[in-house]
Amino acid sequence: MSTYFKSVWPPLVAVILFIAIWQGAVSLFDIEKWILPAPSDIAREAASQADRLGMHASATIQLTLIGFGAGTAVGLLIATVLHLIPFLKSALYPLLILSQNIPIIALAPLLLIWFGFGLLPKLITIILVCFFPVAVAAMDGLTRTDAMMMNYMRMAGANRRHIFWKLELPHALPSVFSGVKIAATYSVMGAIIAEWIGAGKGIGYYMMLQKSAYRTDRLFVAIMIIVALSLLLFLLIALLEKLLVRWRPQKR
Repeated sequence: MSTYFKSVWPPLVAVILFIAIWQGAVSLFDIEKWILPAPSDIAREAASQADRLGMHASATIQLTLIGFGAGTAVGLLIATVLHLIPFLKSALYPLLILSQNIPIIALAPLLLIWFGFGLLPKLITIILVCFFPVAVAAMDGLTRTDAMMMNYMRMAGANRRHIFWKLELPHALPSVFSGVKIAATYSVMGAIIAEWIGAGKGIGYYMMLQKSAYRTDRLFVAIMIIVALSLLLFLLIALLEKLLVRWRPQKR
């Protein structure tokens, strides 16, 4: 518990100090609420909008989880195929990197034109955001398999399938989880972008409404919810990693 407390209290103190300075600066300089609301104003607005925010947050969570799961699956599938077929990796890996140079906000309107305003274009948006870090991290982990163990399994008569499932994939799990944790935070961003483009509910949709009304306090509430969702999903993946990758030495 003491080690956990030592790792938590420095950022916690920094956040509290930042909020106190923010509150004091808004009061001292008499900043207009529509420009920069005080933390107390944001907290009051969050409480008054709790029911409405809960409905929008629920829609965003549902979209995020579905898109994150699909994006992770696509990333793992791509990594597996490219690892097992080196020719495809040489041909397609540069294209995967180039695909990340296209802003997702520019692709989203095209997805709406092609697939309409339903769930599919939103899921594709999140998948496009999530699959790349998972695929790259998984491919990197699969190529770092211990060469001595690989030779030992081959001498023992293991075929390609056995080597992949019993050696390469377990050895790559720490790298895979590194990519999945990045994708987890990206998935919330992808869901918000998808809701910006076209949705009838969700935190992204809520933000668009409040932007039009110049309700900066409500925009800050939405941002806090986005941060909380990203952190929660990240921590859940980190907990799952701790449960599944017990053989990895713990950091001191």
